[in-house]
Amino acid sequence: MKSRRSSIESLAGQLLLSHPAMKDPNFGRTVVLLSAHDPEGALGVVINRPVGRRLGDLSAEFALGSLSKVPLYRGGPVETEKLILAGWRWREDSSEFELQFGLDPQRAEMLALDPRATLRGFLGYSGWGKGQLEKEMKQQTWFVAGPTDYNLASEDGPKLWQMILGSMDPELKLLADEPEDPSLN
Repeated sequence: MKSRRSSIESLAGQLLLSHPAMKDPNFGRTVVLLSAHDPEGALGVVINRPVGRRLGDLSAEFALGSLSKVPLYRGGPVETEKLILAGWRWREDSSEFELQFGLDPQRAEMLALDPRATLRGFLGYSGWGKGQLEKEMKQQTWFVAGPTDYNLASEDGPKLWQMILGSMDPELKLLADEPEDPSLN
């Protein structure tokens, strides 16, 4: 029996940058790191919405451990009470970007020992149902960028979105540099 391949190219491991005109408070000026994408849907976390707290502030389980200083981010509007540990790093041996998503605390502790690794905790996640992300992509709601092209730890908050989007195209740089509220210009 021949299997049918999807015509959808997987965006897993890629960055989604919201269009500057997006007004949705959950996704305006965000950078989403996708961990999964297939014909049934997509899943990722917003990586530029720090909550100003650390994992040690979240629970006693982490307060005295080696993960206590891991920063927390608002990962998205879905299941905001759920903690997702994720990390990424460059593998020098193969020059590849390695994403580890949904880590258990023991694996996160091992990854934290690598000085090249970035480790973060996310409260909630971002999800799209079957065909939803593809529809949004056709409407140019999102721009796609490869995580390997950027130092994701060099900026945070809206500045990360601005840096990446602005580097993609001169017109996008103009839009990314605009104030969120033009009346404040």
